[in-house]
Amino acid sequence: MKKIQSQGIHHITLIGADRQTSIDFWEGLLGMPFVFEQPNLDVPEQNHLYFDPGDGRLITIFTNENWKPDPTPNPQGIGNLHHIAFNVSRAIFMQAATRLAERGVDHSGEVDRGFMDSLYFRDPLGQLYELSSYKFDPPPGSSHAEVLLEAHKLRIERGDYNIAEEHLADAIELIIERNAGSLSEDRSSKNPYDLS
Repeated sequence: MKKIQSQGIHHITLIGADRQTSIDFWEGLLGMPFVFEQPNLDVPEQNHLYFDPGDGRLITIFTNENWKPDPTPNPQGIGNLHHIAFNVSRAIFMQAATRLAERGVDHSGEVDRGFMDSLYFRDPLGQLYELSSYKFDPPPGSSHAEVLLEAHKLRIERGDYNIAEEHLADAIELIIERNAGSLSEDRSSKNPYDLS
């Protein structure tokens, strides 16, 4: 038996309301370019909108002009979608609460997750979303997931409750030592200020 190996998210499709509500939310609030639309090929009376979330992949929305927005929070039960998180730069993250407040959108405020900062809010249809900003940049040639895997190992080894900045910094150092060559035979930590 073999795995069906994933190589990333191709797209996520959500049920929207009317066309304009989707355009106003995905492009008008979140800045995702509206890249194309066509009928829902499975249900011709529905429209299918496509947005680029910033990495060239797609968020797609089924719409129908007879569907009206309902802000009631979506159910949070087994098998239901809890939330979708979008990566934003630190500069954008620091402005997000203000920009949501300008629109009268309730939000969680900044939430420290140890390895990232988060902010939660609901769309006009009651779905929960998160804006996330990593507290680190991975070394060249590695990914956020690789740093988090190393940081997790360090956290477990040290008996800590959650990943914190120290685990991230140490993980980045380990990855660089493993992946980047050096002429030095001894790459251990030194104190160049100790003259004794």
